[in-house]
Amino acid sequence: MSVDSIKIGLLGLGTVGRGVYRIITGNSENIRRRVGAGIEIKKILVRNPAKERGLEMQQAIFTTTAEEIINDPEIKIIVEVMGGLEPTLDYVAKALKNGKSVVTANKDMIAAQGKMLFELADANQADLLFEASVAGGIPIIRPLKQCLAGNRISQIIGIVNGTTNYMLTKMTREGTDFEAVLREAQALGYAEADPTADVGGLDAARKLAIMASIAFNSRVLPDEVYVEGITKITAADIAYAKELNYIVKLLAIAKDTAAGIEARVHPALLPLDHPLAAVNDVYNAIYLTGDAIGDAMFYGRGAGEMPTASAVTADILNAARNILHQVQGMISCTCFEDKPVRSMRDTACQYYVRLQAVDKPGVLASIAYAFGDKEVSLASVLQKQKDDETAEIVLVTHTVREGNMQDALQIIAQLSAVNSVSNVIRVEEE
Repeated sequence: MSVDSIKIGLLGLGTVGRGVYRIITGNSENIRRRVGAGIEIKKILVRNPAKERGLEMQQAIFTTTAEEIINDPEIKIIVEVMGGLEPTLDYVAKALKNGKSVVTANKDMIAAQGKMLFELADANQADLLFEASVAGGIPIIRPLKQCLAGNRISQIIGIVNGTTNYMLTKMTREGTDFEAVLREAQALGYAEADPTADVGGLDAARKLAIMASIAFNSRVLPDEVYVEGITKITAADIAYAKELNYIVKLLAIAKDTAAGIEARVHPALLPLDHPLAAVNDVYNAIYLTGDAIGDAMFYGRGAGEMPTASAVTADILNAARNILHQVQGMISCTCFEDKPVRSMRDTACQYYVRLQAVDKPGVLASIAYAFGDKEVSLASVLQKQKDDETAEIVLVTHTVREGNMQDALQIIAQLSAVNSVSNVIRVEEE
């Protein structure tokens, strides 16, 4: 198929959309040589065409009607950078029904509705590409789907939210508390006014659902991912982690086990020599294990205008090549198995526990007995004097089933000598 240019339409011109426009127009000659045809942005859906966007653009390129792009027979690729589910999902579904390839950065939509969208893409011989939906500019979707397709991936462990990684890095370096670091992250634009999706772990859970579904060939939905955020992490926990030769990170963890898929997002203590321990500030990284490749790590900027736009543009070029060679629809859904997702109570790892107790003889023994009664063994114990009557006790367990650990903690919290269980954080060893 010989064409001079392939026309695309953008749904949205926010931060990522502007980045895509800059790359497509600024690197046009390189793109033409790499694809074999030019990429022309024909129309862009916006709410307000008169808004100042810092770009030199003709008003004729704008439309306020999605159907003008979706139903245009000249436009072959729809680039969705609006975000959210409504009306975005409807627009994308209509585009696929029209046989148009779709490139999206929308993790919420892919995580929740990927199965339906892939079925539409397959039925209409169109491509659905979403590299930018996970970890911004870091290539991970294509490696999982193609470069590592010959592997059996057994685990994925990732730092996939830049906001929380920035906050935990600041807390570690400066000993600052959570609220102060959150205010700073909001002032710098790293955290939203409502930071719940980031600090609550929901953003990371959606990304993990996408990666686990691809890596393990079985669909994992966002509400099947166990989620804890970083809101309970204190400067004291950071300090104790340092003393124990660990660092605290918010991890997205998925494992393919004989009993089913583990999928969980939560803070964790990582050994200082773990490859992910050195991933700081707003950077992301994904560490995985395959039976052929062994261990591999993907590292880079997980968000931002140009890194995310870089991933979107790569998908546009891939979709354009497929159109030129008339092989659309070859990139299909890989969820051909139906593996169960394990209950969190059936998973196992080590635990860090910080609690406040009455400072008197026999208290530590009663706590150790309660743990032992639920088959929880202790690897290390620290005891610090808080005042004349109270001791702060920090424990690290050996590997134990989550259900046993939670049962033990319920008993310990009710002991008369225990004032409170201040925090419980999982420990992920190499």
